[in-house]
Amino acid sequence: MQGKVRDGVLNFNIMNKYIDKSIKLTEHFSLSEMCSTSVQTADHNFPSQEVITNLKRLAKWLEMLRDEWNKRYGEGNDPIYINSGYRSPAVNKAVGGVATSNHLTGCAADIRCTGLEQALRYAAYLLDISKERGENFDELIIEHRAKTGSYWVHFAVRASGNRRKIKFINK
Repeated sequence: MQGKVRDGVLNFNIMNKYIDKSIKLTEHFSLSEMCSTSVQTADHNFPSQEVITNLKRLAKWLEMLRDEWNKRYGEGNDPIYINSGYRSPAVNKAVGGVATSNHLTGCAADIRCTGLEQALRYAAYLLDISKERGENFDELIIEHRAKTGSYWVHFAVRASGNRRKIKFINK
C-alpha cells in the first residue's frame, strides 16, 4: 500500500479505501462500528483522519456511558449499540440527514435504546458525565419514531464550539 506522505503524515484522502475499519477507537468501540451503514455508496463511507480523530473523542464519551450503565443496570459487560455514527455526504443524503449534521464530521452517534426508560437513563448519564468532567457536548437529543415505536439517543460532541443543545424529537 502506498500513499502520499507530506510532513510525515499519510494523506488519508488518497488512502481512505485502505483504512482498516477493524481499528479500535476505544476498548469497546471500533472504527467499523462507528462507520457502519446499510446504504451502499461509491465512497464506501470511508472516514478521513480528521473524522477518525472526532470519532475517538466521541467513543471516549460512549465508553463512559457504557461503564455507568453497567455499574447501575447492566450485567457488567452490556454493550452500547450504535445505529449510526459517521456518515459520508453520500450516505447522509441517502438517509435524509440534514446538511449540517454532526454525523458528517464523525462528531455524532445515534445510540439504540430498548425504550423510553433506557433513553432517559442514557441522557441522564451523559448529562452527569458532562457535569462531572466539566466538559460540554454539542447535542443530546432523545428521538422517537412513532411509526415503529423505536427510541434512540442522538449524542454529539465537537472539539470546540459545543452548544449543549438538549431536546426531544417525536417523528
